[in-house]
Amino acid sequence: MKIIQKAVLPILAVFALSAQAAKPQLDVELSVADSYVNGGNVYATLKITNNGKGPQKVLKWYTDLEEEHIFNVSRDGQSVQYQGPHYKRPAPTDNDFIKLTPGQTLEKTFELSSLYDMSETGNYTVSYDVHSFHLFGNKGQAKKAERKGVEELKSNSVSFWMDGIAAKSPKKGGGGKPGTGTNDCVDGTCFTGRCDNTQKNQILSALASADAMANDSVAYLNGSVGQRYESWFGTPTNSRVNKAKSNFAAINDAIDNESLTFDCSCKQSYFAYVYPTQPYKIYLCRAFWQARETGTDSRAGTIIHELSHFNVVAGTDDVVYGQSGARNLANSNPDQALNNADSHEYFAENTPYEN
Repeated sequence: MKIIQKAVLPILAVFALSAQAAKPQLDVELSVADSYVNGGNVYATLKITNNGKGPQKVLKWYTDLEEEHIFNVSRDGQSVQYQGPHYKRPAPTDNDFIKLTPGQTLEKTFELSSLYDMSETGNYTVSYDVHSFHLFGNKGQAKKAERKGVEELKSNSVSFWMDGIAAKSPKKGGGGKPGTGTNDCVDGTCFTGRCDNTQKNQILSALASADAMANDSVAYLNGSVGQRYESWFGTPTNSRVNKAKSNFAAINDAIDNESLTFDCSCKQSYFAYVYPTQPYKIYLCRAFWQARETGTDSRAGTIIHELSHFNVVAGTDDVVYGQSGARNLANSNPDQALNNADSHEYFAENTPYEN
């Protein structure tokens, strides 16, 4: 990833807004080029500048549109769906951060209309908006954020009128070639991306364990909730418990009644990823094969994590990664915990065991 200084593309509007109090020395500026006129592509240029006196870190996942959902896009006040991948990752390490020296600017340009549905005519509004416990570091600052809540980095909003353009297919991520190889199925579970026999057996075994976890989760939520619920979803209220019930019922239904496809072509270090608007296909990556079938961050738990991302299932996001972050999220923001995929996975895995 290059840190560059260059001329900004022609823009409709440019405004600057400082990051929130957790990092006031990082300034974020968003511009949108006027190339969308007459049905052209929509290009947004993001600048993150370190105006502080010392170096600053930013989690690089949140500077790459094909890695994370980093923009809010709306049309006539209605949210436009992100059509890119949602990953399951391990908690970040030092290598996952970009360091900006004082005065340095990270500048990147993104083509939005390939990953957001901008096919209809209307007034569009775009802003950069990311949040994570580990946005600015995985040590000291992250612990401080866990006490205060999720750290955020936001830009200005840019609005523009655009005539509808033909919808584009989402870009494929993950370093593999999704959809390549022969497509074969076993009892309604299908495989693409040249899954070998060992991988197919591991997938089928993990899927059976995921089914058992989902059944157990549904049964637990239909009884009296206790510490297990509170660890991953926070203080129970009727509406929150009902939301958890609905999410796990949908996950369980997907396992029991939908035809799932698993793709083995991803060579990235992650566990897996999906496109939320494209059920029910799950792309499995290197960490998936290295994981145990059950337990924390398991193969079975990964399947539940990824199924929860599909919009037709639970539509979860990746607010935080890892057990520590998920427990802190349950304490600081139970509603966001119910929207966090890892929280659903750890609840289902129930490791260490809690009642």
